[in-house]
Amino acid sequence: MKSRTKLRHRLSFENRLTWLTIGAAALPAFVALALLWFGDYSAKLQWTLTLVIALAAIFIGTTREHVVRPLQTITNLLAALREGDYSIRARGARENDALGEALLEINSLGETLRVQRLGAFEATALLRTIMAEIDVAVFTFDPERRLRLVNRAGENLLGQPIDKLLGRRAGDLGLDVCLEANQDAPLTLTFPGGSGRWGIRRSSFREHGLPHELVVLTDLSRTLREEERNAWQRLVRVIGHEMNNSLAPIKSIAGSLESLIRRDPAPADWRDDARTGLNIIATRAESLSRFMQAYARLARLPPPQKEPVNIAELVRRVATLETRLPVTVAPGRDLTIEADAAQVEQLLINIIHNAVDAALETNGTVTTGWREAGECVEVYVRDTGPGIMNPTNLFVPFFTTKPGGSGIGLALSRQIAEAHGGSLILANRSGQTGCEALLRLPKEA
Repeated sequence: MKSRTKLRHRLSFENRLTWLTIGAAALPAFVALALLWFGDYSAKLQWTLTLVIALAAIFIGTTREHVVRPLQTITNLLAALREGDYSIRARGARENDALGEALLEINSLGETLRVQRLGAFEATALLRTIMAEIDVAVFTFDPERRLRLVNRAGENLLGQPIDKLLGRRAGDLGLDVCLEANQDAPLTLTFPGGSGRWGIRRSSFREHGLPHELVVLTDLSRTLREEERNAWQRLVRVIGHEMNNSLAPIKSIAGSLESLIRRDPAPADWRDDARTGLNIIATRAESLSRFMQAYARLARLPPPQKEPVNIAELVRRVATLETRLPVTVAPGRDLTIEADAAQVEQLLINIIHNAVDAALETNGTVTTGWREAGECVEVYVRDTGPGIMNPTNLFVPFFTTKPGGSGIGLALSRQIAEAHGGSLILANRSGQTGCEALLRLPKEA
């Protein structure tokens, strides 16, 4: 308590300066006056020197103002900068002067802050313009999930102006599901300003030391409809191409057989011609049937029924199924994953079969194996064949370069891998001939 009392009664800077000045001048003045008046001097000299000493004391007393006034000016300048007023400048700022250099630095600081604030205003104005013009809805929420920022697209989506939206909770606006949903899967949502399928992107940032969340909603309906339309167009082209390839010769041969039957008298070898034509029709019909069955198989792949699968046993078993060429199985430790054994086996059969086809072209070899990669298991199949000539169309359904090929093997294999949460990649081997197929599957469902 005593220390606090002393602090309260402590003299101000101005009073300390005044007393220090008086103390510094009083003693010399007192000594000078004592010597003057008690010495053997004339009255005129005594009064003259006394007047000079008095004037000197008065002048010394004004020193306080010469020190305090510049400090008050500096204080006012700093207060203006703190309040955001960067237009005030101090006079007397010059070099080779201690006070002038201090004022010069304060003026420079004010100019720097002015330029920075102008740049911040311009950047903020640009950001607001971009936010207002983009066609995706942007929302920011505080830790209590109250809306703190929304752009024009968000206002239109929620059907309310910004002044009625700010401060409301995400649950009241129907946006709570966006803060909890999986970002990789589009959501079907309905808002006052529109409905459809939406892509969600979330990120976090801090403001005033508190965590905030940024949510961006993108309308995917138009894009998905366009992709769906393109998919249907590609499907119609593929099916139409295959059906025309089969129906055109069937129609031609049927017409030839009809004209053959109408001929009177019939040619001697009409039976052989009819038998040949009917065989061609049956062959093309069977080919068309196989194509439709292959498409149905690709389109109706059932969801995987996952169970523990020993990947080592599965790879070794599939390798023994290939009889055209011995498949080398690299050693590896036993690993168990959660997967549909039948589907993964069919996938491995497809890629090993393709690897053997490639290796037979160059009298090469095929090697397969597996390894652990973090939370996944990788199964690789390598061949020393000619490699991939056209990687762009590898996974395009019904595209094939093999005579008699269906063109669904790789497309079906990748579909199986992705249904398991994994991936299938085919690429030419680096530094040597051949291709490598790399299958990645998660260990757990």
